[in-house]
Amino acid sequence: MAEEYIDELEDSLDDVEPVAQEAELYEHFRVVVDKGQAPVRIDKYLFERIVNASRNRIQMAADAGFVMANGKPVKSSYKVKPMDVLTVMMDRPRYENDIIPEDIPLDVVYEDDDLMVVNKPAGLVVHPGCGNYHGTLVNAIAWHLRNVPNYDPNDPQVGLVHRIDKDTSGLLVIAKTPDAKTSLGLQFFNKTTKREYNALVWGIVEKDEGTVVGNIGRNPKDRMQMAVLSDPEQGKHAVTHYQVLERLGYVTLVKCVLETGRTHQIRVHMKHIGHTLFNDERYGGHEILKGTHFSKYKQFVNNCFDICPRQALHARTLGFVHPRTGKEMFFTSELPADMLALLDRWRTYISNREE
Repeated sequence: MAEEYIDELEDSLDDVEPVAQEAELYEHFRVVVDKGQAPVRIDKYLFERIVNASRNRIQMAADAGFVMANGKPVKSSYKVKPMDVLTVMMDRPRYENDIIPEDIPLDVVYEDDDLMVVNKPAGLVVHPGCGNYHGTLVNAIAWHLRNVPNYDPNDPQVGLVHRIDKDTSGLLVIAKTPDAKTSLGLQFFNKTTKREYNALVWGIVEKDEGTVVGNIGRNPKDRMQMAVLSDPEQGKHAVTHYQVLERLGYVTLVKCVLETGRTHQIRVHMKHIGHTLFNDERYGGHEILKGTHFSKYKQFVNNCFDICPRQALHARTLGFVHPRTGKEMFFTSELPADMLALLDRWRTYISNREE
C-alpha cells in the first residue's frame, strides 16, 4: 500500500457503518500474508501493519463488513493463514492526492533550471496527507513552478527530495528534473549530503559533543511516536552527532548533524539520551522537565512556550553536490524569529539568576 494513503485509511476507519450488500466498495489496503505466518487474529495482524489505525477501529470495520480475507468479509476474530490476501474495503474511494498549485508565499533561497532550495517556516506542512490536502509546501512549489513546461507536481520523479516535520523550520531542496532528483536522492541515500540542525533541548547536556546510535521505529506503546528500539532486528539504523553550542541553565542549545535521515530522528535520539526538545508536544517537551518548582519559574517557562509554540528545531544548513555541474553547494538559514526570541529569554533569565 502506498505510504501516502496510510494516514488517510485512519480517517476512513473513523466512522464506519454496516455496508449494504449492493454497495460499491473501494480497496484502501491490501497485504498478502507471508508463507511462514503463524495463525493470528486478523485485527491484531492489521493493527501491526496499518499506521495510526487503532485495533478498535479495525474491529469496527470488520464488524461492518469492510475487512476481507480472499475476497470475503470476515470478523475480527478470523485467524489469518499463510498466503491469505487481506484487504480493507470502504464504501468511498481513496482520496487522490493530486497536487493543486496554490499561491502560498515561498522563501526561495536559491533556484536554477535543475533545482531550488527553500527555507520552510514552522507550521507549514510539507506534503499533502491526512487532514492536510491543501495549503502545503508542495502546493506552494507547484504554484511557483506553474509556468515551467516540464514540471508536473504529480510526477514522483520530480519534487521534494527529503522532508522535515511540520513544526520544524529550515532548508529543503526540490528537484525540478528527473535527473536532478535521481542524483540528489542518491546523495541522501549514500549519506554524502551535509545537514545541520540547531535544537534547544531540556536539561544540561554534560558532554560537549557526542553521538547517538540507535535503531528508530514506531513506538509499540504509542503509535503516534517513533522510538529507539532495543531489538537490533527492528527499526532502521540511525546516527545523530551533536555538539553543545550554548548552555542556558535548565536548557541547552545544540547542533545536530544527521548521518542518517529517519522520521523524527533528532527528536527521538535527543529524548533517548534524556534531553527532549523544548516544547516538543509529541514527545513530552511541552511540560516543564527541568528547573525549580517556584511559580515564577513556571510562569517564565510558559511564556517561553508561547514565544516558540512548537519544537525548537531548525534545519540550519544544507550541503550537496549540484546534480549537473558537479559543484559543491552549501546553504545556511539563520535561526527564525521565534527561536531567537526564545534564546534571548533564556539568556536574560540566566543572567538575572546569576546577579
